[in-house]
Amino acid sequence: MGAAFEIGAEEHGSEQRLAEFYNRRAASGWDHPLALRRVEQRARFIALLKAESRHNILEIGSGMGLDGLQFVRAGIHYTGVDLSEEHVRHARSKGLDVSVASARQLPFADGTFPAVWTMSTLLHIPATDIDSVLRELVRVTAPGGPIAVGLWSGEDDEVLNPEDDVEPRRFFSRRSDATVSQVFGRYGAIEDFVTWPEGTGAESGPGAGNWTQHYQFLILRSPASPTG
Repeated sequence: MGAAFEIGAEEHGSEQRLAEFYNRRAASGWDHPLALRRVEQRARFIALLKAESRHNILEIGSGMGLDGLQFVRAGIHYTGVDLSEEHVRHARSKGLDVSVASARQLPFADGTFPAVWTMSTLLHIPATDIDSVLRELVRVTAPGGPIAVGLWSGEDDEVLNPEDDVEPRRFFSRRSDATVSQVFGRYGAIEDFVTWPEGTGAESGPGAGNWTQHYQFLILRSPASPTG
């Protein structure tokens, strides 16, 4: 993780800088369309929630509410959090229950949510902080609850996105499949881990073609009994 120190992970990975970027982009009204495989995985997750009679979900990194709307339409009570005030404003305008909050310190009691959903969000968390964030996600998840996570892969490097032409550029912690399995596996059982290659258009990822990557989708099952 030497690159993290070269670019100053703590500074570039700061929540304030990330919120500033997404506030600026959200104000333009633009949002990246969801990839077909992402949509398919969401449908699978909704089916899992219904099969397990889980009717309440928390999303970490709600964006402007694209996934949130689909959970609500599926009859699942939705709560979302995001760092960006503009994201929250857009999501609330769609009738969604979303607030500004950090994954590092979620404003919810232990075991509040039967399930958690977080797509393309934890890749902004530096390696130095990922364990504490995962502990926080598990804390607010009911024992035995599924946590769905989506990430863009990498070679365990930490970089700023070269496609961002406006400061502050976004910080990415790009983890290999092996690292994802190792790190996330410390906080529960990984029940499902699928990947698919980067495409073009809606199927494209960050990096403007400069990064070799694929999408990583996993379901982490929180421990059946709360851990200390």
